[in-house]
Amino acid sequence: MWETLSSLLAGAQVTALLAIYSSALGAALSFGFGLGKLSRHAAARLLSTVYIEVFRGTSLLVQLFWIFFALPLLGLTLEPMTAGVAALALNIGAYGAEVVRGAVQAVPKAQHEAARALNFTPRQAMWHVALPQALPEMLPPFGNLAVQNLKDTALVSLITLSDLAFRAESLRNLSQRSAEIYSLTLLIYFGMALLLAALFKRMERRMGRWKTRRAG
Repeated sequence: MWETLSSLLAGAQVTALLAIYSSALGAALSFGFGLGKLSRHAAARLLSTVYIEVFRGTSLLVQLFWIFFALPLLGLTLEPMTAGVAALALNIGAYGAEVVRGAVQAVPKAQHEAARALNFTPRQAMWHVALPQALPEMLPPFGNLAVQNLKDTALVSLITLSDLAFRAESLRNLSQRSAEIYSLTLLIYFGMALLLAALFKRMERRMGRWKTRRAG
């Protein structure tokens, strides 16, 4: 049992790295394309809309397979880890972009009018007025997306990456102890999801206190 647990925990480390890297890259994509969809430039709006609709409207599994198996036919071969991070980040980024867009648009119009009255440029109004107010509203849905992204990392086992799901399936095939192995796997995923949710809850509380001090 200890050998089984050790192997699963080694896979969990790969899963954790996948979740961290893809969530960080996905957050950057969320802000880039979410703000791009609000841009005054038609090209930026079009590019952002196409990205969001394509990656929200297609299966993550198909996206993963396309990046890992189809891109080499176009001359670009990615390692399994890189392909997994790219697919997860592009997918979560598309959903996160809508979170960013919605949160920024939810900022009262009076705030934008006040920024214009103070002769702020549109960029200054976005960075110094809209985003500081929108960020606390983004954290809860971003937390949900991060947990979902953690669970979605199991798909990378299909491109031979030795993550938690891959290790669990390999051990099950060797030992045929399905109940024990999948129960341990379930508990490890659950533990990681709890830690991630607790991290975002802590960030929400700190952001709430910052917002209160800023308002005061």
